[in-house]
Amino acid sequence: MRISISNQQFDEERALYHSRHADISGCTFAGPADGESVLKESADIAVSRCRFSLRYPLWHVQGFSLTDSSMDELTRAAIWYSHHGTIAGCRLHGIKAVRECSNIEITDSDLVSEEFGWKCDGITLKNVSIASAYLFLDSKNIRLDHVHMTGKYSFQYVENLEINDSELDTKDAFWHSKNATVRNSVVKGEYLGWFSDGLTLINCKIIGTQPLCYCKNLTLINCEMEACDLSFEYSDVQAEVRGHIDSVKNPRSGKITADSVGEIVTDDPVMECTGVVILRKKREIA
Repeated sequence: MRISISNQQFDEERALYHSRHADISGCTFAGPADGESVLKESADIAVSRCRFSLRYPLWHVQGFSLTDSSMDELTRAAIWYSHHGTIAGCRLHGIKAVRECSNIEITDSDLVSEEFGWKCDGITLKNVSIASAYLFLDSKNIRLDHVHMTGKYSFQYVENLEINDSELDTKDAFWHSKNATVRNSVVKGEYLGWFSDGLTLINCKIIGTQPLCYCKNLTLINCEMEACDLSFEYSDVQAEVRGHIDSVKNPRSGKITADSVGEIVTDDPVMECTGVVILRKKREIA
């Protein structure tokens, strides 16, 4: 049997602790008692049209939905150690909103949350705007569709990442990532993709200095590169680039094809570099 809790205000510690099979709607979690962990250790809960302004509300929750709700900047570390949940039409603006969670789908939401999504498994973002530093650090099986992302140091140590039809404005993205694929997206930022293994970019626009260095198994298919100087240093790469590359430096192995390259730098490599650059309709340059 399900229980219903609606149009109430809670501010005490663990106000609805260990709730089971509950529909919670129109409630406010805020007040002078400033209690934490209001829904900790709950299961099978549906939360809708609620406002949160207290710390740690959804920890250790098994099976939940959160819809048309808001969490302000005081809702720190909102969703940790929780599994099998959906978040839709929400505004999450507290630091460290999701951590060590699995099988969470987030749609049509606005996220402003530093250090979002650390050590997670099976997180999906669709039609989401997110501002975050160190987004999805050390997570796996992550999917983004139609996401607008801003912030630094995203997707570091991520494994099995898929991004489609998105816009990323981020510095130092994909460092040490494994098996990441980005399609039909704009990726803007400095030092993209360093030390990655199995990074693939398809039909993407890449913007920013010194991208894609020290990579293994790097693939670019039908991509554009804007303001990209000293690209591909010490990388094993197969790249098909439409248009111009400002400069390429010491690719370790593979082949880079482009319409034009401003400069090919081969000075003083610290390892053997056998990569080649091919200019379309022009001679091969080693």
